[in-house]
Amino acid sequence: MPQTERSRRDPIRGLIESALQPGRFMPYVEAFGFVAILERFADEIQALLSSDPMRAVGLYELLLAGCNKKAEDIDDSDGNLGMFAGDLICRWIQARQAANADPDETVKRLLAWIDDDDYGFTNDIERNAAEALDRKGRQEFERQVRERFDAPGGDSWADTLRAIYLTQRDLNRYVELCNTSGLTPGDCEAIAGILQARRKFADSLAWVERGLDLQKAETFSMTARRLADTKRHLLKKLGRIDEALNSAWDEFEARPTKLSYAELVRYAPKAERRAWHEKAMSAAAGARLDSLIELWLDTKETGRLAERLRKRHQRRTRGNEPLHDRTSGEATRRAAPRCGCQSIQGAGYARSQRRQESVLLGRAREFPGGEALLRASWSSS
Repeated sequence: MPQTERSRRDPIRGLIESALQPGRFMPYVEAFGFVAILERFADEIQALLSSDPMRAVGLYELLLAGCNKKAEDIDDSDGNLGMFAGDLICRWIQARQAANADPDETVKRLLAWIDDDDYGFTNDIERNAAEALDRKGRQEFERQVRERFDAPGGDSWADTLRAIYLTQRDLNRYVELCNTSGLTPGDCEAIAGILQARRKFADSLAWVERGLDLQKAETFSMTARRLADTKRHLLKKLGRIDEALNSAWDEFEARPTKLSYAELVRYAPKAERRAWHEKAMSAAAGARLDSLIELWLDTKETGRLAERLRKRHQRRTRGNEPLHDRTSGEATRRAAPRCGCQSIQGAGYARSQRRQESVLLGRAREFPGGEALLRASWSSS
């Protein structure tokens, strides 16, 4: 490729233009490596911030323009190019600040990219951009976004304002915005986080409980889980240990998993942990097998697992096992031959026996020593 005058002036520019491979479609199998090469260029450019920040600005803009052109010539199913482009924008902001560029112009160009984004590169960039901006930049970001929010039809800018106020830790304006645009469980979580950082634990707890009330319809969402975890942490901070433990127990009873068990153990008094362990294992016994495999392997309760598999297999061979649970039924069907059951005979069964172990063993291998523990339980059955 013939070098332009600009690429001769800056060798990195020429290398970037070659690495982007314009006009060549990048298949899925090559996409990760392609983005990794671009990331190395971004790191090289970052090193220029202290010595030549305006050069860094131009090179970042070249990379961003290249990402936009490449977006239709790459199978970015994993979203690596999109995430890289979002990170580039934040690096570009930092480079302009290092060059003492006008913050008003920086924010105008950032908002122009958000407005004219055909490929989702700026999706959810608000929080990262606000964190990348310095104090003057954030003030300008807030001013320009506020103008858009206050304009007719500007409700779509509420989340951007939320990100700015959260980065600024501006509790009053955040709450005021929520009163205007509507309060969500995520808002309650954010407000509680600000108050917790200020060591206002009682006030933080009140917002957490408010968020949990709003989240009741989605008990097992990620926001609900984080709010529940935060509630227990705050109860402990306030000296209400028994309430934190009861909350952890209620969650484990509702959904016995490795994570809810770890939360229960965290709040159980050390002297009582064995008793709470036995209580938890007994309470979990009736749960779905596919959710119990991880829990019982992690807690080394392979004897309970082997017994559960044996009983289930016996019910199946008698024709009494319902077929409503494909996941646990498959795991059981594949594990049952190793649980000492000899009632099924025939060459077909013998051939399939080797295949039938794979699912449960695969799950066991996800945990240190899990396979050895499971095989030990089978051999002792």
